[in-house]
Amino acid sequence: MKKTLILLAGYPGTGKTYMCNKILEQEKDFQVISQDDMKEQLWDEFGFDNMEEKTALENKSWTLYYEQIEDAMNQGKRLVSDYPFSEKQRGKLKRLCEEYGYQPVTIRLVGDLEVLFGRSKQRDLDTSRHLGHVVSRYHKGDVLLDRTKGDCFVDYDIFMDRCRNRGYGEFCLGKLIEVDVTDYSKIDYDKILGQLKKWL
Repeated sequence: MKKTLILLAGYPGTGKTYMCNKILEQEKDFQVISQDDMKEQLWDEFGFDNMEEKTALENKSWTLYYEQIEDAMNQGKRLVSDYPFSEKQRGKLKRLCEEYGYQPVTIRLVGDLEVLFGRSKQRDLDTSRHLGHVVSRYHKGDVLLDRTKGDCFVDYDIFMDRCRNRGYGEFCLGKLIEVDVTDYSKIDYDKILGQLKKWL
């Protein structure tokens, strides 16, 4: 068994969390490290009253994220992490893998951006998603049953600009498996997991 960091990368709205769960069904010893989870925990702990405070907590979550990855690597744990990774994170992750002798594997989820925007929008409207994602002011206990009233949605133009200009669809560190998730029914999970197993 190789010390491995699996990076579930690609565009927003591609089902990275679902893919993560499929991997964990097969590779039960992998530890999940999620920047999104850390960000949501900070929102609950500190809350925010404006976008400046929200951004500060996001930046803090990245510091915690890298610290947690380094700590887990120091213990030799096998890791999986999901995020729309870009060049912004690549250098730091590459350095950590080299320093601790980890092989990085990227599973890059891509698809038709029109379809993905629809999924992303649907996800933001889901009340099971943390409220902090769609508002500019949040404190633990806040409720917004009608999520369309959120004031911090990623609209169509912003979504498209991010997907086309931030390198989400090109990100790669180490070995690569690219998966088109436009049509979920066409995804061959057995093939993906089989290829992954050969590398682990």
